Amino acid sequence: MIPLRSLPLLILVVGIFTACQNEKKPEGTPAAAGAPAGAPKGGGSGGAGPVEGMIVKPSALNEIVTASGTLTPEEETELHPEASGRVVSLNLPEGRLVKKGQMLLKIFDEDLKTQMRKTETQLKQAEITEQRLNELLKVKGVSQQEYDLAVLQTQTLRSELDLQRINLAKTELRAPYDGIIGLRRISVGAYVNPTTAVTTIRSASALKLDFSVPEKYSQQIRIGQRLTFQVEGSKSAHQATVQATEQSISADTRNLMVRAQVNDSKGLLPGSFAEVNLTLGNRPQALMVPSQAIIPQARDKKIIVNRGGKAQFLTVKTGIRQSGMVEIIEGLNAGDTIATTGILFLRPDMPISFSKID
Repeated sequence: MIPLRSLPLLILVVGIFTACQNEKKPEGTPAAAGAPAGAPKGGGSGGAGPVEGMIVKPSALNEIVTASGTLTPEEETELHPEASGRVVSLNLPEGRLVKKGQMLLKIFDEDLKTQMRKTETQLKQAEITEQRLNELLKVKGVSQQEYDLAVLQTQTLRSELDLQRINLAKTELRAPYDGIIGLRRISVGAYVNPTTAVTTIRSASALKLDFSVPEKYSQQIRIGQRLTFQVEGSKSAHQATVQATEQSISADTRNLMVRAQVNDSKGLLPGSFAEVNLTLGNRPQALMVPSQAIIPQARDKKIIVNRGGKAQFLTVKTGIRQSGMVEIIEGLNAGDTIATTGILFLRPDMPISFSKID
């Protein structure tokens, strides 16, 4: 039995307890509120999204290979004297044209000239002796052996004189061909020897262009093939013709060295950097497709083709890439309709319809 005076207090406690229980209960539960808004209804399999296609048509394709090259003179020689000695005369017009055979350098040679005069005198005396002994031999005045020794002496002196003329010529340095002299590296009075670099001479007639191409293009390089190139600081294009190749692939770079003859070298300097553009493989019936239409696989590449309204995955072999397009050299035919967008939604043998065909 609860006393009447405690009844109001009991009612107050029960009311507070009931209010607390109502505050802890969420306003809505999944069972009462239902599924959240936006939740998918049902488990449908769905279908392919919008797919765009393209009809494959043959088009002309020119493969352009870009390479780095260097301009070199037709002829270039570092000049060295053949003899050792003091320089007594220099004729090295830096940056100017010289003719073949023109004297460029002279080394002191008075000692050689004196030796030559001595040998010439001895030769004259030996020739006179030979002539006298020849007359005496006719009348049996001397033996054949004495005359033979006189002839041998004459021939020996002649050989010595020829050798001295050669040594005298080595004191002169002459231009080996028509060309332009570079910067001289010595002055008059300097002592030089065959290891001393005097200057360089370069032919002024023409320039050559040396460049290298990757190994895969080595079979497409032909003698007489034309190319274009540009040099640093100039926007004009120059022409050149392939002259020769190295005939071997570099083991270090796997490139083939190519040399071309510059058709017009006016305004060009040897040693300049050149950007070479070489056109290879002119194919008028190439099949080009967008690069996004190709599906790369682990071992090959595939393209989705429409066959009777169904998606067929064909294995293809690609060739040249050019500005977002890729050449198909195997596995595709002209007139085929391929998928270019939405290919991620397609599966083999899935019905295919195109929203747009180019």
